[in-house]
Amino acid sequence: MADVQVTCITKSNLQSAHEHITHLGNGRTWKWPREQVIESIDAKTNTFFVLDPHNSKRSDIGVVREASKAPYLRTYADGCWNNNLLSLNQCPI
Repeated sequence: MADVQVTCITKSNLQSAHEHITHLGNGRTWKWPREQVIESIDAKTNTFFVLDPHNSKRSDIGVVREASKAPYLRTYADGCWNNNLLSLNQCPI
């Protein structure tokens, strides 16, 4: 199992008020669709994380499942879900 740092995201519409992440990546090294990351987490083939740019604190990425909603990704640190993914830069094209 690989432990993979995520450094960028792609959103479906940059101007939209609704935050919808479509892809996660690590600069120009790799970029996966959100569904592939969810499948990898569920299968326990990879773990994913982000590092806070100010203090290098790690937040693991997990899958959130809510009734009547598609699964989505969110970061988890210190026993709390947070929105560190949304603060990442857009992945290069």
